[in-house]
Amino acid sequence: MFLTELFRTATFRITLMALAAMAGVMVMQFGLVYAQLEAVESRRSTELLKGEAELLAQMSPEHLEYVIRRRATDDLRLIINSAGLFDSGHALIAGDLRTWPKGLKADGKPHNVEIYPEEGDSYPLRVLAEKLPDGTILVLGRSFYLLSEQKLMLRHTMLVAAIPTFVFALFLGIVLSHRALSRVKEMHEAIDRIMAGDIHERLPAAKEWDDLERLAGSVNRMLDRLERLMDDMREVGNDIAHDLRTPLSRVRARLERALSTGTEPEALEATVGRAVDDLDQCLGIITALLRIAEIENSRRKAGFGQVLLADLVADVFDLYEPIAEMEDKVLVAKEGEAPCFVWGDRHLLIELLANLVDNAIKFTPEGGRITLGSQRINGAATLFVTDTGVGIAPTEREAVLSRFYRSDKSRHVPGSGLGLSLVCAIAHLHEAHVTIETGAEGIGTCFRITFPSAFLQKVEDCT
Repeated sequence: MFLTELFRTATFRITLMALAAMAGVMVMQFGLVYAQLEAVESRRSTELLKGEAELLAQMSPEHLEYVIRRRATDDLRLIINSAGLFDSGHALIAGDLRTWPKGLKADGKPHNVEIYPEEGDSYPLRVLAEKLPDGTILVLGRSFYLLSEQKLMLRHTMLVAAIPTFVFALFLGIVLSHRALSRVKEMHEAIDRIMAGDIHERLPAAKEWDDLERLAGSVNRMLDRLERLMDDMREVGNDIAHDLRTPLSRVRARLERALSTGTEPEALEATVGRAVDDLDQCLGIITALLRIAEIENSRRKAGFGQVLLADLVADVFDLYEPIAEMEDKVLVAKEGEAPCFVWGDRHLLIELLANLVDNAIKFTPEGGRITLGSQRINGAATLFVTDTGVGIAPTEREAVLSRFYRSDKSRHVPGSGLGLSLVCAIAHLHEAHVTIETGAEGIGTCFRITFPSAFLQKVEDCT
């Protein structure tokens, strides 16, 4: 079982591949050394045989015969292993070569021939035969004994070096594979616990020093993100249930009261009217949530185009100026010194600005002032809406952008707490940044929507 799992690990397979590559390299390396040894020994034998033959050929016949007889018994045989002097009929005159080697030509060139002695096994010999001026033939031979010894030593060296190296590499591969297998097993167990419902479980990632730990770290970050999304979904679901329960409970109570208390037409009409208002509130919440979900899906980017912010300000001003006047408030539109173009969806941006102005009118007391406009700040196009209303405490400025959040100051004002969430969704779709500041002279609130410079560059490229 362990060996099966071990063989399945990538580390062990990589180790085996590395061993195979190492063996191939070693075989190729020793093959090259083998060939080089043969070449060097062959060249050296040729030079020795030719040099010796040239030296002996300069001697007189009597002296040459004497030297050949001496060479057959003295220490010079260590260099030239065999020597013989033959007549023109290949009959031996002197030397330790008893017979003429088969296939040997007296052409003054070295040849590899097989020697068949009268006793013992045959053996290879590198032989050179040189014709002398008196008609005799000088034969010199050098054995391959030294080359065979070198080859044998080389083979032993290869085995002595290869076997411990392969054993150590295999042992190291097994240890590393076992370690990797243990870590993978821990990850499998953690994944099983996550699949069983423990969403807080994480894979062992340590300090992310290797690929496996970095992969586990990425999976953990993905799980963190999924857990946050699940928490958000659970929180949104709870908020939706909470916000819908109140108006639906009121509808149910009023209808039950109308059934039990009387059937006067005026009372029944008033009850139905209030029930319709409560149902409209429920539908408004659902519509706003669907609208936010649609915008967050970013499916409307295909309709983006060049938008002049001053036109948006003028349209929203025309729409809300009569409403502000009816509520005894002053709505003012300001146009920046330089035209501000952005790349976006005109209808969504109007919805964004209208929500901010609508909120400002709701939370500004009678006689108050609401100002909307566009301007460039440090090269960035900005929309702003400022009012002289109740303001938002710095500690609540982040929370008011979340869904269904309503501060204590806004509890008495009708609404679902989704308007600013819709503003954020539209701004994020345009990669814009929403900031909340204190209004002018420390009174009220100022909302700023700052568009990224990349969007401005896109507009300039189109123009």
